[in-house]
Amino acid sequence: MKTKYQVTLPDALRRQLPVGVGDLLEAKVEKGKITLTPKSVVDRDIAEGLEDFRQGRFIGPFKSAKEGIRALRRAARAAKCSTPFLTSSSAITKPFPLRKKAAQRP
Repeated sequence: MKTKYQVTLPDALRRQLPVGVGDLLEAKVEKGKITLTPKSVVDRDIAEGLEDFRQGRFIGPFKSAKEGIRALRRAARAAKCSTPFLTSSSAITKPFPLRKKAAQRP
Protein backbone atom coordinates (compact mmCIF):
# COMPACT_ATOMS: atom_id res chain seq x y z
CA MET A 1 0.00 0.00 0.00
CA LYS A 2 1.35 3.40 -0.96
CA THR A 3 1.13 6.68 0.96
CA LYS A 4 -2.14 7.66 -0.75
CA TYR A 5 -3.58 4.19 -0.07
CA GLN A 6 -3.07 3.10 -3.66
CA VAL A 7 -2.67 -0.59 -4.34
CA THR A 8 -0.71 -2.18 -7.19
CA LEU A 9 -2.07 -5.42 -8.61
CA PRO A 10 0.64 -7.99 -9.37
CA ASP A 11 1.18 -8.67 -13.09
CA ALA A 12 0.19 -12.35 -12.79
CA LEU A 13 -3.13 -11.32 -11.23
CA ARG A 14 -3.85 -8.58 -13.81
CA ARG A 15 -3.32 -11.02 -16.68
CA GLN A 16 -6.12 -13.22 -15.34
CA LEU A 17 -8.66 -10.39 -15.52
CA PRO A 18 -9.87 -8.21 -18.39
CA VAL A 19 -8.66 -4.97 -16.78
CA GLY A 20 -6.31 -2.29 -18.02
CA VAL A 21 -5.01 1.16 -17.17
CA GLY A 22 -7.93 3.55 -16.61
CA ASP A 23 -10.51 0.82 -16.00
CA LEU A 24 -12.85 1.23 -13.06
CA LEU A 25 -12.90 -1.22 -10.16
CA GLU A 26 -15.60 -1.39 -7.51
CA ALA A 27 -14.26 -2.09 -4.01
CA LYS A 28 -16.34 -3.84 -1.35
CA VAL A 29 -15.46 -5.07 2.12
CA GLU A 30 -16.82 -8.57 2.72
CA LYS A 31 -16.02 -10.58 5.86
CA GLY A 32 -12.83 -8.63 6.53
CA LYS A 33 -11.60 -8.88 2.91
CA ILE A 34 -11.53 -6.29 0.15
CA THR A 35 -13.09 -7.49 -3.10
CA LEU A 36 -12.34 -5.61 -6.35
CA THR A 37 -14.82 -6.07 -9.20
CA PRO A 38 -14.28 -4.63 -12.71
CA LYS A 39 -17.01 -2.15 -13.71
CA SER A 40 -18.18 -1.88 -17.29
CA VAL A 41 -17.80 1.21 -19.45
CA VAL A 42 -21.58 1.46 -19.55
CA ASP A 43 -21.56 2.26 -15.83
CA ARG A 44 -19.11 5.10 -16.51
CA ASP A 45 -21.27 6.43 -19.37
CA ILE A 46 -24.37 6.32 -17.18
CA ALA A 47 -22.54 8.20 -14.43
CA GLU A 48 -21.39 10.87 -16.92
CA GLY A 49 -24.91 11.20 -18.31
CA LEU A 50 -26.41 11.62 -14.85
CA GLU A 51 -23.79 14.24 -13.99
CA ASP A 52 -24.61 16.12 -17.23
CA PHE A 53 -28.28 16.07 -16.22
CA ARG A 54 -27.49 17.34 -12.70
CA GLN A 55 -25.44 20.18 -14.21
CA GLY A 56 -28.31 21.18 -16.51
CA ARG A 57 -26.64 19.95 -19.72
CA PHE A 58 -29.73 18.53 -21.39
CA ILE A 59 -32.50 19.46 -23.78
CA GLY A 60 -36.15 18.49 -23.72
CA PRO A 61 -38.57 17.02 -22.75
CA PHE A 62 -40.22 16.46 -26.09
CA LYS A 63 -43.76 15.60 -27.11
CA SER A 64 -42.56 13.40 -29.98
CA ALA A 65 -39.43 11.76 -31.34
CA LYS A 66 -39.61 14.03 -34.38
CA GLU A 67 -39.56 17.12 -32.13
CA GLY A 68 -36.60 15.69 -30.20
CA ILE A 69 -34.61 14.98 -33.35
CA ARG A 70 -35.23 18.52 -34.63
CA ALA A 71 -34.05 19.96 -31.30
CA LEU A 72 -30.91 17.79 -31.34
CA ARG A 73 -30.06 18.96 -34.85
CA ARG A 74 -30.57 22.61 -33.90
CA ALA A 75 -28.43 22.15 -30.78
CA ALA A 76 -25.70 20.46 -32.82
CA ARG A 77 -25.68 23.34 -35.30
CA ALA A 78 -25.56 25.81 -32.41
CA ALA A 79 -22.62 23.93 -30.90
CA LYS A 80 -20.97 23.82 -34.36
CA CYS A 81 -20.65 20.05 -34.18
CA SER A 82 -19.81 18.08 -37.30
CA THR A 83 -22.44 15.49 -36.36
CA PRO A 84 -26.08 15.93 -35.36
CA PHE A 85 -25.61 13.80 -32.25
CA LEU A 86 -24.68 15.23 -28.87
CA THR A 87 -22.09 13.80 -26.50
CA SER A 88 -21.26 14.55 -22.88
CA SER A 89 -18.47 16.83 -24.13
CA SER A 90 -20.77 19.01 -26.25
CA ALA A 91 -20.88 22.74 -25.83
CA ILE A 92 -24.52 22.69 -24.67
CA THR A 93 -24.58 23.90 -21.08
CA LYS A 94 -28.23 24.92 -20.62
CA PRO A 95 -31.57 23.42 -21.61
CA PHE A 96 -32.27 24.21 -25.25
CA PRO A 97 -35.37 26.42 -25.57
CA LEU A 98 -37.90 25.04 -28.02
CA ARG A 99 -39.63 27.44 -30.38
CA LYS A 100 -43.37 27.55 -30.18
CA LYS A 101 -45.20 26.79 -33.39
CA ALA A 102 -46.59 29.83 -35.17
CA ALA A 103 -50.35 30.07 -35.32
CA GLN A 104 -51.70 28.51 -38.46
CA ARG A 105 -53.49 30.76 -40.89
CA PRO A 106 -57.04 29.81 -41.92
